[in-house]
Amino acid sequence: MSSPSIIRTSTAELYDAHVLKNYARPALTLVRGQGARVWDDAGNRYLDFTSGIAVSALGHCHPHWVAAVQRQAGELIHVSNLFRNPNQGELARRIVKFAGPGRVFFCNSGAEANEALIKLARLHGQKKAGGEEGKCFKIVCAQSAFHGRTFGGMSATPQEKIQGGFRPLVPGFAFGKLNDLDSFAALVDDQTAAIFIETIQGEGGIHPCTPEFLRGLRDLCTKRNLLLLLDEVQCGVGRTGRFYAYEHAGIVPDAVGMAKGLGGGMPIGAMWVRDQHAELFHPGNHGTTFGGTPLACAAALAVLDVIERDRLLEQVAAFSGPWLTELKRLAVDFPGQISGVRGLGYLVGLQLTSDPAPYLAALRERGLLVPSAGGNVIRLLPPLTATREELAECTAILRAVCAAKA
Repeated sequence: MSSPSIIRTSTAELYDAHVLKNYARPALTLVRGQGARVWDDAGNRYLDFTSGIAVSALGHCHPHWVAAVQRQAGELIHVSNLFRNPNQGELARRIVKFAGPGRVFFCNSGAEANEALIKLARLHGQKKAGGEEGKCFKIVCAQSAFHGRTFGGMSATPQEKIQGGFRPLVPGFAFGKLNDLDSFAALVDDQTAAIFIETIQGEGGIHPCTPEFLRGLRDLCTKRNLLLLLDEVQCGVGRTGRFYAYEHAGIVPDAVGMAKGLGGGMPIGAMWVRDQHAELFHPGNHGTTFGGTPLACAAALAVLDVIERDRLLEQVAAFSGPWLTELKRLAVDFPGQISGVRGLGYLVGLQLTSDPAPYLAALRERGLLVPSAGGNVIRLLPPLTATREELAECTAILRAVCAAKA
């Protein structure tokens, strides 16, 4: 008797049939990764400068990270925040070491970290208003910002493609022009509790805050008793050559949201709160089921181990300068295609003069994976472990694509 035939359904067909269509149809099915490389189901190899959208800080399957996660998975994975776990305490200690005196709340994503920042602002506003709720709750954010897709995050994100279809949104947000201090100052009134910005706008098109602007916001917040809240979900955890991007400006914010690269591929988010504001939260007014599990914290601790052991902050700072110079040379050589280069460290945007979609496809055909960002921008997000040779390979592929389209 013959065995029944096995009908094998491709991954693409499974996606088409069963996965919600909130994303554009993926171009590739990726099945394996190692370092800065990934392979698709047809055996093609790519240089991955998407890094899971700035998540895979150590590249793919870094041996120290894999060993730490495997070891922890065999010991204890989840216990909830009804109990302590050693990894959460140690990870909080190490984040405080980077950020300064304060306390840390752990969650699962950047959107959740930003929601916690918004709740912190509301609590500060209530305190500022003498305990009266709903009197001081306004948060000033930046035009072209992106703070996530939860209702609080969407409300802080003044983009129609994000907000459309989901109104009414959360009230209390106003929007100033990035790097225009007067624009922000003009929006501050007695109802304002905080200023909330990305140190480098990622999804909005790679727009860094200038050091002068950040220092001006710090002074404004201090004078007006506002919290300075920074979204470093994409630009933090070493991506700019400092652990936090705001360090380049020499300031200290009141709270910082982080995620993406912190877990190196494991979902984890965190909010650091400066000491003098940490007591705004008390038992019962915020929480999470999965935040800060032993497994997620083990992954994040492994990321910090490698960043420190291999001096990756210094490596990013050293390698990114020459790489950025070569990328800017592309803009000089192909002015009809690239009108500018922005960014810092391993968070770089190429401003194109036309739709980036054909470029993304052409780069993919030549073995380079990169994402786009708002305003016709190609985003370059190498892992922090990227070598000089891999950066040079990226530039060479970009040059070849531009030359073919010239």
